[in-house]
Amino acid sequence: MEKEIIKDVIEWDIANWSRAICYWHKNVTITHKKHQCLELGATRGGLSLWLAIHGNQVLCTDLKNPEKWASGLHQKYNCQNITYAALDATDIPYDQQFDIIVFKSILGGISQDNRNEYKAKTINEIHKALKPGGMLLFAENLASTRLHRILRRKYGTPKWNYLEMHEVDEIFSSFKSLKYTTTGFFGCFGRTEKQKNILGKIDGLLEFLIPKGKRYILSGIAIK
Repeated sequence: MEKEIIKDVIEWDIANWSRAICYWHKNVTITHKKHQCLELGATRGGLSLWLAIHGNQVLCTDLKNPEKWASGLHQKYNCQNITYAALDATDIPYDQQFDIIVFKSILGGISQDNRNEYKAKTINEIHKALKPGGMLLFAENLASTRLHRILRRKYGTPKWNYLEMHEVDEIFSSFKSLKYTTTGFFGCFGRTEKQKNILGKIDGLLEFLIPKGKRYILSGIAIK
């Protein structure tokens, strides 16, 4: 994909989070399949754009209808196959409706203030909304190291409830299969996008030296 599209799809910390797109492309086929898709927690609708430009029909959602924030981006690429709605990811009003559901960095916000049960509730609602054999493509912030936690409390969102690696298998236990990878270490420490981009490139070079459980982004594919 072109750099401009990747930037519009990912939005922040692009060098590290864009590796989720690479991982999904490597492991699943979404092009020209005309899948029925749902993006949760869309904000500006980057993942909806990614699905739409590959020929799929997408429902772009957030807790508040994201159309006024996302439609400009989608119009930039002349996407006519995206619709918009308000939707609570903990109470999805669909049953076996979608071939693909996607999200990026939503579980920590949904479960903020240590409401851990909302992580599993969200994933179970997604499972219900997928067709048999449907796929969840996700990228989520991990708690990572003590240093990551300290800096996030100081500079980030203190109430955010980051996903722990030991929670992953249990939260996704309703799915028939689950595969995932982890990425990123230094990129999280950047205070500006320029800094994050530089540190993200360093991550790409040195990631093989960082234990998988110490990285801060979880990218995965769960199949119903």
